[in-house]
Amino acid sequence: MKRVVITGIGIHSCIGTNVEEVRESLYAGKCGIGIDPARTEYGYRSPLTGIVPRPELKGTLSRRQRICLPEEGEYAYVATEQALKDAGIDMDYLENNETGILYGNDSSSKAVIESHEICVEKKDTTLLGSGAIFQSMNSTVTMNLSTIFKLRGINMTISAACSSGSHTIGLGTMFIRLGLQDMIVCGGAQETNYLSMASFDGLNAFSTRVDEPLKSSRPFDKNRDGLVPSGGAATLILEEYEHAMKRGATIYGEIIGYGFSSNGAHISQPSDRGSAMAMERALADAGLKPSDIDYINAHATSTVIGDSYEAMAIDRLFGAYKTPVSSTKGMTGHECWMAGASEIVYTLLMMKHSFIAPNINLEEPDDISKNLNIIAKTLDKKLDICLSNSFGFGGTNSALILKKI
Repeated sequence: MKRVVITGIGIHSCIGTNVEEVRESLYAGKCGIGIDPARTEYGYRSPLTGIVPRPELKGTLSRRQRICLPEEGEYAYVATEQALKDAGIDMDYLENNETGILYGNDSSSKAVIESHEICVEKKDTTLLGSGAIFQSMNSTVTMNLSTIFKLRGINMTISAACSSGSHTIGLGTMFIRLGLQDMIVCGGAQETNYLSMASFDGLNAFSTRVDEPLKSSRPFDKNRDGLVPSGGAATLILEEYEHAMKRGATIYGEIIGYGFSSNGAHISQPSDRGSAMAMERALADAGLKPSDIDYINAHATSTVIGDSYEAMAIDRLFGAYKTPVSSTKGMTGHECWMAGASEIVYTLLMMKHSFIAPNINLEEPDDISKNLNIIAKTLDKKLDICLSNSFGFGGTNSALILKKI
């Protein structure tokens, strides 16, 4: 099997709109959560959300390119531009070499709703505009980025709820290992507008700690009351190892393990067994033992049930080794379709700069989580092999293992 490495990263999130800003926020334990008044007006129980600035693309992209991009597509574009530049890939390379794209996205709600509202008011579909269809399709990110960046390899959107971004990296790894591609743009994107999260809010899944936004997302904490939605985009450039070496590329790390599973049970409730199966499969794929893992970036979203089931699974596999664990979602909120990709970026930054980002707002672990070695304050530590978990609605689970080179 060919080896797969990461040679470029880019991110646009509520804790920073470039890699350096994000690294600083992770180390400082800086939270990017705030209040969105539009949610209260719309009828939300919770107006809490990650505050993600919209990029200004006028003057960067043509008008035609801009009208085809939905909100999450804008985030994905700037993250991908960063990642390609970081990897030393320019348009001349992309036009003369085959590069693929696998990107995670599971909604484009705003574009669909706005088109519906125009039709209801005007009774004329011709007024929707030529960009409406390209903004509203679930594959909007890959179709837009593949045309903007002239990508001619594999081209697919992965829709797997909150595991979407992680599965793109796992599947991209498989394509490259098999020799089907030398380079693939992978990542995840999530819209943050109020129209995209109303049905989620209706499930009573969100924190209502509105008097303390910065303390509202509390992974593993006994007094957590729900997750905080967030979004943006994160992009990683996956590359075959020898191909990267020939280019003289900088390598962030190697993807040595990918594990997946399906709970096959309740549509919204997690499973400790399903979570453990994904981690076990990632370890087997990497040829590692649980004691080999230096750090676990937990999925833990700050929901009462979800964190507990993941804690059970982690304790079962890693409890004897007191493996350091933290969830970055205390700072970012739950970045949903983006999270599996952004948390690989966060983990790579920790590995590169030798620290573990804190699980902020952890005042008292719950009865299950207290068994884990949860890092509540930034810890300077050399990291060589790390595991990152992603679990989603419908019981889709993904686990990735990274090795520092």
